[in-house]
Amino acid sequence: MTSSFLNMRLSLVCFMAIAVALPIGIISLAKLLLLLCALTVLVSGWFRRSHTPVSFPGTTAPMILLALAAMATSSLWSTGSSDEAMSAVVKHGKLIMIPAFLCLVRTRREALIALACFIVTQVFLLASTWLLALGLALPWAKNPATSGSFAIFSTYLDQSIMTGVLAAMCWHLKACVPARHRTLLTIITTIICALALACVFFIFQGRTGHVVAIALVTLALLWEMPKRYRVGVVAIPLALVALLAMNSGKVNHGLMEIGSGIEAFNTSGDISSSSGIRLNLWHRSLQSISENPVWGTGAGSWGRELNRQEALHAPATFVRIAANPHQEYLLWGIELGVPGIALLCGVLVALYRDSRRLDTPERRALQSIVAALALASLFNCALYDALIGDFFCVALALVLALGVHAAPPAPGAPRASSV
Repeated sequence: MTSSFLNMRLSLVCFMAIAVALPIGIISLAKLLLLLCALTVLVSGWFRRSHTPVSFPGTTAPMILLALAAMATSSLWSTGSSDEAMSAVVKHGKLIMIPAFLCLVRTRREALIALACFIVTQVFLLASTWLLALGLALPWAKNPATSGSFAIFSTYLDQSIMTGVLAAMCWHLKACVPARHRTLLTIITTIICALALACVFFIFQGRTGHVVAIALVTLALLWEMPKRYRVGVVAIPLALVALLAMNSGKVNHGLMEIGSGIEAFNTSGDISSSSGIRLNLWHRSLQSISENPVWGTGAGSWGRELNRQEALHAPATFVRIAANPHQEYLLWGIELGVPGIALLCGVLVALYRDSRRLDTPERRALQSIVAALALASLFNCALYDALIGDFFCVALALVLALGVHAAPPAPGAPRASSV
Protein backbone atom coordinates (compact mmCIF):
# COMPACT_ATOMS: atom_id res chain seq x y z
CA MET A 1 0.00 0.00 0.00
CA THR A 2 1.10 3.55 -0.58
CA SER A 3 2.34 5.77 2.21
CA SER A 4 -0.66 8.07 1.77
CA PHE A 5 -3.06 5.17 2.33
CA LEU A 6 -1.17 4.12 5.46
CA ASN A 7 -1.46 7.67 6.78
CA MET A 8 -5.17 7.68 5.98
CA ARG A 9 -5.59 4.36 7.82
CA LEU A 10 -4.10 5.78 11.02
CA SER A 11 -6.03 9.02 10.58
CA LEU A 12 -9.33 7.13 10.39
CA VAL A 13 -8.45 5.07 13.46
CA CYS A 14 -7.72 8.28 15.39
CA PHE A 15 -10.87 9.91 14.01
CA MET A 16 -12.96 7.02 15.37
CA ALA A 17 -11.14 7.23 18.72
CA ILE A 18 -11.98 10.93 18.92
CA ALA A 19 -15.52 10.62 17.55
CA VAL A 20 -16.91 8.64 20.51
CA ALA A 21 -16.56 11.82 22.60
CA LEU A 22 -18.61 13.80 20.06
CA PRO A 23 -22.26 13.89 18.88
CA ILE A 24 -23.78 10.76 17.38
CA GLY A 25 -23.74 12.08 13.80
CA ILE A 26 -19.95 12.33 13.86
CA ILE A 27 -19.71 8.86 15.40
CA SER A 28 -21.79 7.41 12.55
CA LEU A 29 -19.61 9.08 9.92
CA ALA A 30 -16.39 7.92 11.59
CA LYS A 31 -17.73 4.39 11.91
CA LEU A 32 -18.65 4.22 8.23
CA LEU A 33 -15.22 5.47 7.12
CA LEU A 34 -13.45 3.10 9.51
CA LEU A 35 -15.32 0.04 8.24
CA LEU A 36 -14.78 1.02 4.60
CA CYS A 37 -11.06 1.38 5.28
CA ALA A 38 -10.92 -2.01 7.04
CA LEU A 39 -12.74 -3.62 4.13
CA THR A 40 -10.28 -2.03 1.69
CA VAL A 41 -7.34 -3.39 3.68
CA LEU A 42 -8.82 -6.88 3.78
CA VAL A 43 -9.62 -6.93 0.05
CA SER A 44 -6.18 -5.54 -0.79
CA GLY A 45 -4.51 -8.20 1.36
CA TRP A 46 -6.53 -10.87 -0.38
CA PHE A 47 -5.46 -9.85 -3.89
CA ARG A 48 -1.88 -8.80 -3.12
CA ARG A 49 0.01 -11.82 -1.86
CA SER A 50 3.05 -9.68 -1.13
CA HIS A 51 1.05 -7.72 1.45
CA THR A 52 1.43 -8.74 5.08
CA PRO A 53 -1.66 -10.82 5.87
CA VAL A 54 -4.09 -9.48 8.41
CA SER A 55 -4.29 -11.61 11.55
CA PHE A 56 -6.83 -11.59 14.37
CA PRO A 57 -5.06 -13.08 17.40
CA GLY A 58 -7.11 -14.71 20.10
CA THR A 59 -10.76 -15.68 20.12
CA THR A 60 -12.49 -12.30 20.39
CA ALA A 61 -12.77 -11.52 16.68
CA PRO A 62 -14.09 -14.99 15.68
CA MET A 63 -16.60 -14.93 18.55
CA ILE A 64 -17.86 -11.50 17.52
CA LEU A 65 -18.24 -12.58 13.89
CA LEU A 66 -20.16 -15.69 14.99
CA ALA A 67 -22.49 -13.64 17.21
CA LEU A 68 -23.17 -11.06 14.50
CA ALA A 69 -23.75 -13.77 11.88
CA ALA A 70 -26.35 -15.37 14.17
CA MET A 71 -28.01 -11.99 14.75
CA ALA A 72 -28.14 -11.23 11.02
CA THR A 73 -29.55 -14.69 10.26
CA SER A 74 -32.28 -14.22 12.87
CA SER A 75 -33.74 -11.40 10.77
CA LEU A 76 -35.13 -14.16 8.52
CA TRP A 77 -37.66 -15.17 11.21
CA SER A 78 -38.02 -11.84 12.99
CA THR A 79 -41.52 -10.91 14.14
CA GLY A 80 -40.54 -7.27 13.66
CA SER A 81 -40.72 -5.41 10.38
CA SER A 82 -37.86 -5.60 7.88
CA ASP A 83 -36.86 -2.05 8.83
CA GLU A 84 -36.81 -2.95 12.53
CA ALA A 85 -34.76 -6.07 11.83
CA MET A 86 -32.23 -4.19 9.69
CA SER A 87 -31.93 -1.40 12.25
CA ALA A 88 -31.28 -3.91 15.03
CA VAL A 89 -28.63 -5.77 13.00
CA VAL A 90 -26.86 -2.47 12.32
CA LYS A 91 -26.96 -1.45 15.99
CA HIS A 92 -25.64 -4.81 17.14
CA GLY A 93 -23.11 -4.59 14.32
CA LYS A 94 -21.06 -1.91 16.07
CA LEU A 95 -19.18 -4.84 17.63
CA ILE A 96 -17.48 -5.28 14.25
CA MET A 97 -15.37 -2.24 15.15
CA ILE A 98 -13.24 -4.44 17.41
CA PRO A 99 -12.00 -6.69 14.57
CA ALA A 100 -11.75 -3.58 12.36
CA PHE A 101 -9.35 -1.91 14.79
CA LEU A 102 -7.29 -5.10 15.02
CA CYS A 103 -7.15 -5.10 11.24
CA LEU A 104 -6.08 -1.46 10.92
CA VAL A 105 -3.74 -0.95 13.88
CA ARG A 106 -0.43 -2.55 12.91
CA THR A 107 2.10 -1.31 15.49
CA ARG A 108 2.24 -0.38 19.15
CA ARG A 109 3.06 3.21 18.20
CA GLU A 110 -0.18 3.45 16.18
CA ALA A 111 -2.16 1.97 19.07
CA LEU A 112 -0.63 4.46 21.52
CA ILE A 113 -1.40 7.40 19.22
CA ALA A 114 -5.03 6.32 18.83
CA LEU A 115 -5.34 5.64 22.55
CA ALA A 116 -3.94 9.09 23.34
CA CYS A 117 -6.57 10.65 21.04
CA PHE A 118 -9.27 8.65 22.81
CA ILE A 119 -8.17 9.59 26.33
CA VAL A 120 -7.57 13.28 25.54
CA THR A 121 -11.07 13.72 24.13
CA GLN A 122 -12.64 11.86 27.05
CA VAL A 123 -10.70 14.15 29.42
CA PHE A 124 -12.14 17.05 27.42
CA LEU A 125 -15.64 15.77 28.26
CA LEU A 126 -14.65 15.45 31.91
CA ALA A 127 -13.24 18.99 32.02
CA SER A 128 -16.35 20.35 30.29
CA THR A 129 -18.59 18.69 32.88
CA TRP A 130 -16.61 20.24 35.74
CA LEU A 131 -16.75 23.66 34.10
CA LEU A 132 -20.53 23.35 33.77
CA ALA A 133 -20.80 22.24 37.39
CA LEU A 134 -18.80 25.31 38.41
CA GLY A 135 -21.33 27.52 36.66
CA LEU A 136 -19.50 28.37 33.43
CA ALA A 137 -21.44 28.43 30.16
CA LEU A 138 -19.88 26.44 27.32
CA PRO A 139 -20.84 27.00 23.66
CA TRP A 140 -20.64 23.24 22.87
CA ALA A 141 -22.75 22.11 25.85
CA LYS A 142 -26.41 22.42 26.78
CA ASN A 143 -27.38 24.62 29.71
CA PRO A 144 -27.73 22.32 32.75
CA ALA A 145 -30.72 24.39 33.90
CA THR A 146 -32.68 23.32 30.81
CA SER A 147 -31.14 19.89 30.13
CA GLY A 148 -31.18 18.79 33.78
CA SER A 149 -27.73 17.25 33.44
CA PHE A 150 -24.05 18.14 33.27
CA ALA A 151 -23.44 15.59 30.51
CA ILE A 152 -21.86 16.69 27.21
CA PHE A 153 -23.29 15.35 23.91
CA SER A 154 -24.97 12.42 25.71
CA THR A 155 -26.93 11.62 28.86
CA TYR A 156 -25.79 11.51 32.48
CA LEU A 157 -26.30 7.73 32.35
CA ASP A 158 -23.88 7.26 29.45
CA GLN A 159 -21.28 9.76 30.58
CA SER A 160 -21.18 8.57 34.18
CA ILE A 161 -20.27 5.07 32.97
CA MET A 162 -17.80 6.42 30.42
CA THR A 163 -16.15 8.58 33.06
CA GLY A 164 -15.68 5.65 35.42
CA VAL A 165 -14.11 3.60 32.62
CA LEU A 166 -11.85 6.54 31.73
CA ALA A 167 -10.50 6.60 35.29
CA ALA A 168 -9.72 2.88 35.19
CA MET A 169 -8.01 3.12 31.79
CA CYS A 170 -5.86 6.06 32.83
CA TRP A 171 -4.85 4.41 36.10
CA HIS A 172 -3.82 1.06 34.63
CA LEU A 173 -2.28 2.28 31.36
CA LYS A 174 0.00 4.90 32.91
CA ALA A 175 2.66 2.18 33.14
CA CYS A 176 2.78 2.04 29.32
CA VAL A 177 4.49 5.44 29.20
CA PRO A 178 8.32 5.53 28.99
CA ALA A 179 9.97 5.64 32.42
CA ARG A 180 11.40 9.14 31.90
CA HIS A 181 7.88 10.60 31.71
CA ARG A 182 6.22 8.30 34.23
CA THR A 183 6.51 10.50 37.34
CA LEU A 184 4.83 13.47 35.67
CA LEU A 185 2.20 11.26 34.08
CA THR A 186 1.45 9.56 37.41
CA ILE A 187 0.68 12.95 38.93
CA ILE A 188 -1.54 13.92 35.97
CA THR A 189 -3.25 10.53 35.99
CA THR A 190 -3.98 10.73 39.71
CA ILE A 191 -5.60 14.12 39.23
CA ILE A 192 -7.69 12.86 36.29
CA CYS A 193 -8.81 9.78 38.22
CA ALA A 194 -9.76 11.85 41.27
CA LEU A 195 -11.75 14.31 39.17
CA ALA A 196 -13.40 11.48 37.22
CA LEU A 197 -14.51 9.56 40.32
CA ALA A 198 -15.67 12.74 42.05
CA CYS A 199 -17.66 13.56 38.92
CA VAL A 200 -19.35 10.13 38.92
CA PHE A 201 -20.22 10.12 42.61
CA PHE A 202 -20.95 13.79 43.31
CA ILE A 203 -22.10 15.36 40.02
CA PHE A 204 -23.81 12.66 37.97
CA GLN A 205 -26.89 10.89 39.31
CA GLY A 206 -26.53 7.74 37.18
CA ARG A 207 -26.86 4.76 39.52
CA THR A 208 -25.38 2.39 36.96
CA GLY A 209 -22.38 4.71 36.80
CA HIS A 210 -22.05 4.50 40.57
CA VAL A 211 -22.11 0.68 40.48
CA VAL A 212 -19.57 0.55 37.65
CA ALA A 213 -17.20 3.00 39.34
CA ILE A 214 -17.38 1.15 42.67
CA ALA A 215 -16.60 -2.13 40.88
CA LEU A 216 -13.64 -0.62 39.02
CA VAL A 217 -12.19 0.91 42.19
CA THR A 218 -12.62 -2.46 43.91
CA LEU A 219 -10.75 -4.21 41.09
CA ALA A 220 -7.92 -1.67 41.20
CA LEU A 221 -7.55 -2.10 44.96
CA LEU A 222 -7.72 -5.88 44.62
CA TRP A 223 -4.87 -5.94 42.12
CA GLU A 224 -2.73 -3.76 44.36
CA MET A 225 -3.26 -5.98 47.42
CA PRO A 226 -0.91 -8.79 48.40
CA LYS A 227 -2.55 -12.12 47.57
CA ARG A 228 -2.93 -13.12 51.21
CA TYR A 229 -5.28 -10.17 51.82
CA ARG A 230 -7.45 -10.62 48.73
CA VAL A 231 -9.92 -12.82 50.56
CA GLY A 232 -11.29 -9.68 52.18
CA VAL A 233 -12.10 -8.03 48.86
CA VAL A 234 -15.85 -8.48 49.46
CA ALA A 235 -15.64 -5.85 52.18
CA ILE A 236 -14.26 -3.21 49.81
CA PRO A 237 -17.42 -2.44 47.77
CA LEU A 238 -19.56 -2.58 50.92
CA ALA A 239 -17.28 -0.10 52.64
CA LEU A 240 -17.26 2.15 49.55
CA VAL A 241 -21.05 2.11 49.33
CA ALA A 242 -21.38 2.98 53.03
CA LEU A 243 -18.81 5.75 52.77
CA LEU A 244 -20.39 7.25 49.65
CA ALA A 245 -23.91 6.99 51.05
CA MET A 246 -22.80 9.10 54.02
CA ASN A 247 -20.93 11.70 51.95
CA SER A 248 -22.61 11.86 48.53
CA GLY A 249 -26.16 13.10 48.22
CA LYS A 250 -26.30 11.68 44.67
CA VAL A 251 -25.42 8.16 45.81
CA ASN A 252 -27.67 8.29 48.87
CA HIS A 253 -30.62 9.58 46.82
CA GLY A 254 -30.00 6.88 44.21
CA LEU A 255 -30.03 4.10 46.82
CA MET A 256 -33.26 5.41 48.32
CA GLU A 257 -34.90 5.63 44.89
CA ILE A 258 -33.94 2.05 44.07
CA GLY A 259 -35.39 0.76 47.32
CA SER A 260 -38.65 2.69 47.06
CA GLY A 261 -39.07 1.81 43.37
CA ILE A 262 -38.63 -1.92 44.00
CA GLU A 263 -41.00 -1.86 46.96
CA ALA A 264 -43.68 0.00 44.98
CA PHE A 265 -43.42 -2.46 42.10
CA ASN A 266 -43.62 -5.49 44.39
CA THR A 267 -46.61 -4.23 46.37
CA SER A 268 -48.74 -2.52 43.71
CA GLY A 269 -47.09 -3.12 40.33
CA ASP A 270 -46.20 0.57 40.08
CA ILE A 271 -43.97 1.25 37.08
CA SER A 272 -43.66 5.01 37.39
CA SER A 273 -40.14 4.85 38.82
CA SER A 274 -36.94 3.94 37.00
CA SER A 275 -36.66 0.72 39.02
CA GLY A 276 -40.30 -0.13 38.40
CA ILE A 277 -39.94 0.38 34.66
CA ARG A 278 -36.89 -1.88 34.53
CA LEU A 279 -38.47 -4.61 36.63
CA ASN A 280 -41.55 -4.61 34.40
CA LEU A 281 -39.47 -4.71 31.22
CA TRP A 282 -37.33 -7.54 32.59
CA HIS A 283 -40.45 -9.49 33.57
CA ARG A 284 -41.95 -9.11 30.08
CA SER A 285 -38.61 -10.02 28.50
CA LEU A 286 -38.37 -13.24 30.51
CA GLN A 287 -41.93 -14.12 29.49
CA SER A 288 -40.99 -13.69 25.83
CA ILE A 289 -37.80 -15.75 26.22
CA SER A 290 -39.72 -18.55 27.96
CA GLU A 291 -42.06 -18.77 24.96
CA ASN A 292 -39.19 -18.81 22.40
CA PRO A 293 -36.15 -20.20 24.23
CA VAL A 294 -34.38 -21.84 21.28
CA TRP A 295 -34.59 -19.42 18.36
CA GLY A 296 -35.94 -16.23 19.89
CA THR A 297 -38.17 -13.96 17.84
CA GLY A 298 -35.45 -12.48 15.62
CA ALA A 299 -33.47 -9.27 15.34
CA GLY A 300 -35.50 -6.12 15.90
CA SER A 301 -38.45 -7.97 17.44
CA TRP A 302 -38.01 -6.72 21.01
CA GLY A 303 -40.41 -3.76 20.63
CA ARG A 304 -43.30 -5.85 19.37
CA GLU A 305 -42.56 -8.64 21.84
CA LEU A 306 -42.57 -6.36 24.87
CA ASN A 307 -45.83 -4.75 23.80
CA ARG A 308 -47.39 -8.15 23.00
CA GLN A 309 -46.49 -9.45 26.45
CA GLU A 310 -47.72 -6.27 28.13
CA ALA A 311 -51.06 -6.40 26.29
CA LEU A 312 -51.39 -10.12 27.05
CA HIS A 313 -50.62 -10.00 30.77
CA ALA A 314 -51.79 -6.48 31.73
CA PRO A 315 -54.59 -5.56 29.30
CA ALA A 316 -56.39 -3.31 31.78
CA THR A 317 -53.40 -1.01 32.24
CA PHE A 318 -51.75 -1.52 28.85
CA VAL A 319 -49.63 1.43 27.72
CA ARG A 320 -47.48 1.01 24.64
CA ILE A 321 -43.82 0.42 25.51
CA ALA A 322 -41.25 2.36 23.49
CA ALA A 323 -38.13 1.47 25.51
CA ASN A 324 -35.81 -1.47 24.95
CA PRO A 325 -35.51 -4.04 27.78
CA HIS A 326 -32.84 -2.00 29.59
CA GLN A 327 -30.78 -5.18 29.88
CA GLU A 328 -28.37 -6.30 27.15
CA TYR A 329 -28.57 -9.98 28.08
CA LEU A 330 -32.37 -10.04 27.93
CA LEU A 331 -32.33 -8.13 24.63
CA TRP A 332 -30.20 -10.87 23.06
CA GLY A 333 -32.45 -13.45 24.74
CA ILE A 334 -35.58 -12.00 23.15
CA GLU A 335 -34.01 -11.87 19.70
CA LEU A 336 -31.98 -15.11 19.74
CA GLY A 337 -33.34 -17.09 22.68
CA VAL A 338 -31.10 -18.67 25.29
CA PRO A 339 -28.35 -19.23 22.65
CA GLY A 340 -28.29 -15.45 22.17
CA ILE A 341 -27.51 -14.89 25.84
CA ALA A 342 -24.80 -17.55 25.54
CA LEU A 343 -23.32 -15.78 22.49
CA LEU A 344 -23.18 -12.43 24.28
CA CYS A 345 -21.56 -14.06 27.31
CA GLY A 346 -19.21 -15.81 24.89
CA VAL A 347 -18.01 -12.46 23.54
CA LEU A 348 -17.30 -11.25 27.09
CA VAL A 349 -15.51 -14.48 28.00
CA ALA A 350 -13.44 -14.28 24.79
CA LEU A 351 -12.37 -10.75 25.69
CA TYR A 352 -11.40 -11.90 29.19
CA ARG A 353 -9.47 -14.90 27.88
CA ASP A 354 -7.58 -12.76 25.38
CA SER A 355 -6.78 -10.25 28.14
CA ARG A 356 -4.91 -12.95 30.04
CA ARG A 357 -2.31 -13.06 27.26
CA LEU A 358 -1.45 -9.39 27.64
CA ASP A 359 1.08 -7.61 29.83
CA THR A 360 -0.10 -6.35 33.20
CA PRO A 361 -1.15 -2.74 32.31
CA GLU A 362 -3.11 -3.73 29.20
CA ARG A 363 -4.54 -6.82 30.90
CA ARG A 364 -5.88 -4.89 33.86
CA ALA A 365 -7.24 -2.10 31.68
CA LEU A 366 -9.01 -4.55 29.36
CA GLN A 367 -10.43 -6.60 32.22
CA SER A 368 -11.70 -3.38 33.84
CA ILE A 369 -13.54 -2.41 30.65
CA VAL A 370 -15.00 -5.91 30.29
CA ALA A 371 -16.17 -5.80 33.93
CA ALA A 372 -17.74 -2.37 33.38
CA LEU A 373 -19.52 -3.60 30.24
CA ALA A 374 -20.76 -6.77 31.93
CA LEU A 375 -22.14 -4.78 34.89
CA ALA A 376 -23.64 -1.95 32.83
CA SER A 377 -25.38 -4.54 30.63
CA LEU A 378 -27.27 -5.82 33.67
CA PHE A 379 -29.16 -2.52 33.91
CA ASN A 380 -29.03 -1.09 30.38
CA CYS A 381 -28.46 -2.12 26.77
CA ALA A 382 -24.86 -0.96 27.04
CA LEU A 383 -23.80 -2.32 23.63
CA TYR A 384 -27.02 -1.83 21.68
CA ASP A 385 -27.57 1.79 22.64
CA ALA A 386 -25.94 4.49 20.53
CA LEU A 387 -22.84 6.34 21.81
CA ILE A 388 -22.31 4.27 24.98
CA GLY A 389 -22.09 1.11 22.86
CA ASP A 390 -19.68 2.79 20.46
CA PHE A 391 -17.59 3.98 23.42
CA PHE A 392 -17.28 0.47 24.81
CA CYS A 393 -16.38 -1.05 21.44
CA VAL A 394 -13.67 1.54 20.75
CA ALA A 395 -12.24 1.33 24.29
CA LEU A 396 -12.05 -2.47 24.10
CA ALA A 397 -10.56 -2.39 20.61
CA LEU A 398 -7.86 0.15 21.45
CA VAL A 399 -6.65 -1.61 24.59
CA LEU A 400 -6.75 -5.01 22.88
CA ALA A 401 -4.80 -3.64 19.91
CA LEU A 402 -2.25 -2.08 22.27
CA GLY A 403 -1.81 -5.36 24.10
CA VAL A 404 -1.50 -7.39 20.92
CA HIS A 405 1.45 -5.23 19.86
CA ALA A 406 3.26 -5.70 23.15
CA ALA A 407 6.25 -3.56 24.06
CA PRO A 408 9.59 -5.39 23.88
CA PRO A 409 10.63 -6.52 27.38
CA ALA A 410 13.49 -4.80 29.08
CA PRO A 411 16.73 -6.81 29.07
CA GLY A 412 16.46 -9.60 31.64
CA ALA A 413 12.92 -8.64 32.65
CA PRO A 414 10.44 -11.55 32.73
CA ARG A 415 7.02 -11.14 31.13
CA ALA A 416 4.26 -10.45 33.68
CA SER A 417 2.16 -13.42 34.62
CA SER A 418 -1.58 -13.34 34.04
CA VAL A 419 -4.17 -13.03 36.78
